[in-house]
Amino acid sequence: MDVNLVLRSTRVITPEGTRPASIAVSGGTIAAVLPYEAEVPAGARLEDVGDDVVLPGLVDTHVHVNDPGRTEWEGFWTATRAAAAGGITTLLDMPLNSLPPTTTVENLRVKQEVARAKAHVDVGFWGGALPDNVKDLRPLHDAGVFGFKCFLSPSGVEEFPELDQERLATSLAEISGFDGLMIVHAEDPHHLAAAPQRPGGAYADFLASRPRDAENTAIENLINQARRLDARVHVLHLSSSDALPVIAAAKAEGVKITVESCPHFLTLTAEEIPDGATEFKCCPPIREAVNQDALWQGLADGTIDCIVSDHSPSTADLKTPDFASAWGGISSLQLGLPAIWTEARRRGFDLTDVVRWMSEGPARLAGLTRKGAIEAGRDADFAVLAPEATFTVDPADLQHRNRITAYAGKTLHGVVTSTWLRGERIADNGTLAEPSGRLLERNN
Repeated sequence: MDVNLVLRSTRVITPEGTRPASIAVSGGTIAAVLPYEAEVPAGARLEDVGDDVVLPGLVDTHVHVNDPGRTEWEGFWTATRAAAAGGITTLLDMPLNSLPPTTTVENLRVKQEVARAKAHVDVGFWGGALPDNVKDLRPLHDAGVFGFKCFLSPSGVEEFPELDQERLATSLAEISGFDGLMIVHAEDPHHLAAAPQRPGGAYADFLASRPRDAENTAIENLINQARRLDARVHVLHLSSSDALPVIAAAKAEGVKITVESCPHFLTLTAEEIPDGATEFKCCPPIREAVNQDALWQGLADGTIDCIVSDHSPSTADLKTPDFASAWGGISSLQLGLPAIWTEARRRGFDLTDVVRWMSEGPARLAGLTRKGAIEAGRDADFAVLAPEATFTVDPADLQHRNRITAYAGKTLHGVVTSTWLRGERIADNGTLAEPSGRLLERNN
């Protein structure tokens, strides 16, 4: 065993639990998880992080990088720097908000070429399912996308139209034919159209315009389609806790459905959002505290499979004080881990739970068998966290391009002291290394 690095801590989170350990790394891969006092092999360097916790690098399967085409909103250089600073070692890029969108193999190749030299972390790609690209789905799958995103209501960008129920069925049938995965923005357009639409800065009015019933109905319809077609589906950014019993029942029945939620739904509440504060706007919306409590119960009982960012940035001018017209999206790549850890510890969860939700779960969703755990044979991807340390969020410290954040001024627990990608330190107390991320394809 040609070990070149040993990473040692009194607290290493492994699939068997948290324990003192020395992680032996060889050629970017975890060679072994050894006892804490294990002798360092000749020629290997020892990195002892003391009592800081070593987690498997986080996997974020829901990131809007917007590159190329809307790089004034974000880009691979800035997004992946923010990811590295936040303990994320792998992200999957959403197919929309870039120009071109990832809806053909040709467009995928354009995006890969742009990302190749800019990625500070490993990057994979989702494809998109549109009303007119059913013929492109299998070629995209063969080209290595991790699955296909669709909207059931308007996406907000004209080049990525939504699917109605008939076209959803057509796309799902095609995708299930090669055992692909459909990931779904589930809000029903009819419920949205029927909801009151009042422009202005009142958050209560915006919340009323995106009712829970829109999510609940869309998810029920999706479950029915998945059941009928024996298709694999994933519900994106679950906000409405009302849908949890229906999802749990579908899972128990054997419907192939998984679900994610996001830091903003789990740490922010409608009651705290000031009028005009559109940095808090996202679709579906941040709901009330009682709804949040139920989402945490869904995490605890396994109905919700994972937590990912839905990092959806924009330029400052698009965040107008009018909730009806402002761009909907929250940027949290760099802050997701401390935000979730702050709330999780308050609710009695521990870091093994956070790892299950933010590393193991997303890796399993994407089929990333080399990511998501600290065990022999996996990539040597680590986030090192000082869990008792606190910091106050200053937008000036953020790495993403437009430093707008719903977390500004919040004091959070958990400081990421370093991030490691395949045994190389890519972030060290806020200092970022040169790009070393790789482009990932499904099953590699």
